Amino acid sequence: MKVVELKDGMRRVNVEGVVSSITEPRIVNLRTGGKARVAEAKFEDDSGFITLTLWDEMIDEVSEGLRVRIENGYVNSFRGELRLNVGKYGKLTALRE
Repeated sequence: MKVVELKDGMRRVNVEGVVSSITEPRIVNLRTGGKARVAEAKFEDDSGFITLTLWDEMIDEVSEGLRVRIENGYVNSFRGELRLNVGKYGKLTALRE
């Protein structure tokens, strides 16, 4: 699947691309109580780019320029912008080429 094909509400998304930039992590309060770290990355392939939301330990697994595969992710819209999420049942894998 390509980034250009991603639409709001899609589930079971499998896509490969490059993390071209990452914001500094920030601390957010969770609805369930507690706190978590969250960062946003620009995820792109040859068809376009989308914001990838990274949580907690996932932030430490990626770096700028790293090629990654997202398996079983999902897409939603937050503040009017499409976002790719790995989620609880998804998987982010760094690809070593």
